[in-house]
Amino acid sequence: MKLEDFKRFPLANLPTPMHPLRRFSQHLEGPEIWIKRDDCTGLAGGGNKTRKLEYLIADAIAHGADTLVTVGGIQSNHTRQTAAAAAVAGLRCELVQRRWVKRSDPSYENVGNILLSRILGARITIVAGSGRIGISERPFQAVVRRLSREGGIPYVIPAGGSDHALGGLGYVRCAQEIVEQSRLANIRFDAIVHATSSGSTQAGLVVGLAGLGAATRVIGIEVNAQGNHTRAMVSKIAKQTAKMLGVTGDGLQFDVRSGYAGEAYAIPTASSLEAIALLARLEGILVDPVYEAKSLAGLIDLVRHGEFRKEERVLFLHLGGTPALHAYASLFHGGAKT
Repeated sequence: MKLEDFKRFPLANLPTPMHPLRRFSQHLEGPEIWIKRDDCTGLAGGGNKTRKLEYLIADAIAHGADTLVTVGGIQSNHTRQTAAAAAVAGLRCELVQRRWVKRSDPSYENVGNILLSRILGARITIVAGSGRIGISERPFQAVVRRLSREGGIPYVIPAGGSDHALGGLGYVRCAQEIVEQSRLANIRFDAIVHATSSGSTQAGLVVGLAGLGAATRVIGIEVNAQGNHTRAMVSKIAKQTAKMLGVTGDGLQFDVRSGYAGEAYAIPTASSLEAIALLARLEGILVDPVYEAKSLAGLIDLVRHGEFRKEERVLFLHLGGTPALHAYASLFHGGAKT
């Protein structure tokens, strides 16, 4: 693998911690569960997008860009981390955001990730309508054209930093990090479980592990309620990343599990609220309702239904997103149920 051939702009505090969840594992009476804390990457609250942005920022600088332009929902972790990355790199940042989900919380558009993005200096355009917005859509292209008219040099980043030529590299590097940390701790993971959405986290992990000859299963808990689309994106990005790095594409195996997203993206479920309370009260670790709570609920369900043998070891990859908890405050006024 030639990952070192790709320029990287350091942003993350690496390696992120990795440790066992002893009380959580004991409570579930299943395999030994560990956690890797990619919520601790730093950069205005941390999260998995920071690893991806290291490669995208380097590419933006190489292309002479002065402004990062990207898309997301109102409580997007990606837009918040892009705003922070732009600040570190001395670039401007423009965020095009749409109400992907309907929330009745009066403070939803004024707290959490969008508040942090404003503090970080990003210029935010909230476009009308609902549902996802992509970089090919008219409102986004209008912002790009405006920047060009103003004399700026925009660098376009797709949602989640994923469907980009370099989108998978951050988690190829994370896979290498997991293997090295496991070697130093003299342990081996039978499976890695994480939230999968825009696709590049899972794609990068799969390619990274394949390149190292590691047999660890990568189980992505799909959080969009769009399983087929998510599988297609993971496959596309994995093949693209493998080709770039000279990894044999025939051996790429990934597992996307649906059934835990509920009715729609970013709409909490009863099982996700249970997962938030369980991890918080057993381990003192917080997860958000959009991504991590649903993937954690998936892990809990897999354990309860015998997916893993008791002697196995499973790594839960915490991808960050806790600032969004503040936007869902009404769900916790009476305390989350366990």
